[in-house]
Order: sequence, then C-alpha cells, then structure tokens
Amino acid sequence: MKLNIGDKAPDFAIPDQDGIVHKLSDYQGRKLVIYFYPKDDTPGCTAQACNLRDNYYDLRQQGYEIIGVSVDDEKSHQKFIQKFELPFTLLSDTDKKMVEDYGVWQEKSMYGRKYMGTMRYTFVIDENGTIENIITKVDTKDHAAQLVKA
Repeated sequence: MKLNIGDKAPDFAIPDQDGIVHKLSDYQGRKLVIYFYPKDDTPGCTAQACNLRDNYYDLRQQGYEIIGVSVDDEKSHQKFIQKFELPFTLLSDTDKKMVEDYGVWQEKSMYGRKYMGTMRYTFVIDENGTIENIITKVDTKDHAAQLVKA
C-alpha cells in the first residue's frame, strides 16, 4: 500500500512498551508524528530517537505527539526507553500489520543480501487523521528539524 499526502492515515490498534493498546482515534484533535524505524538500540535508530528526545519538549510545544514504531517486542522497547531516557511511546508491531498498512515493510538489501524490513519513514498526521507530510529521507541526527520544516 502506498500512502500519499492528503490520504486518511490507516487506523491501528498496537500495544506500546507497557502493553497498553494505542489507536489512531486516541490522538484525534492532536498532531501526530509516527516515525517507523528498523530496530531498537542500533546506531541510526538510536541517533534518531535521541534527536527526537532532545527536541521532544519543543515539538510538544508546537503541538506534536511523537510515537515510534518498530517490529521489536515490548521488552526490547522497555530496554531502549530506559537506556536512552526516551520520553515518548514506542509501539510494538510484532505482527507487522501497522508497518504493512503504512507501506513501510519493504524489501531491503545489505551486502547483496535481500530481506524484508522496516523502512525509516515518518508520517505527520493532522488533527483530523489526514496525512500532512511523509518524510522518506530521514536525517537521523537532525530529524526534529525536518519535522519543524515540514
């Protein structure tokens, strides 16, 4: 599924690091940033999460809620959050439904080996659940600035 700016964001019902299920409707009336990332506690994913952490309160002041999504389990998310003191929610999409619905579960290649994995894409969703922006070329070290420009 390929999503575009102006499309309604696909609904979801996915547990966070504590097993609490989050739905798109929970964020109705607020701007939502959903950032998809490949794996907890890896260099690029850590740089991205820490950049969002360091700019979290500024982003919240501008009205954004932040949610990270990967296919890692709740326990992995808990460790990642504790290790890097992340102030935002991480959703555990272990059944890969959300990554497929958002079109970020794609074929990747590393060292000539092809495999399926999560693309590092970010969706900015407006107060009405409409996709306002999609960032496909994420700067892991300065992602917050990309969001502000968007």
